[in-house]
Amino acid sequence: MSKSAKQSFLDGAAARLVALGVILGVGAILLRIHWADLFPPPQAALDPEDPVALCLAARAADIDKMLADGVIDEQQAGQFKGRAEALCQAQQGGAGAPPPLPVN
Repeated sequence: MSKSAKQSFLDGAAARLVALGVILGVGAILLRIHWADLFPPPQAALDPEDPVALCLAARAADIDKMLADGVIDEQQAGQFKGRAEALCQAQQGGAGAPPPLPVN
């Protein structure tokens, strides 16, 4: 091939710089969209007025004690904590609880 043939824009350095800019832009957009997923905010302190959180903290402490004593294993502890969350929501009328019965 002779050097006299005109080179296409897509074969040049400018096209590669444009492609690099597009890749960096898409990466920045994805990082912005998923920032909270990659770097979650620290959990808020336990609200002393939230009965569901207080119930769940008490149940979690009991489950952790059973785990430390060797009564249950890690898998059972995870199941118990999930059930404790549902129990506390139901007992305290949280988001997962059924609506109250209508009064006649």
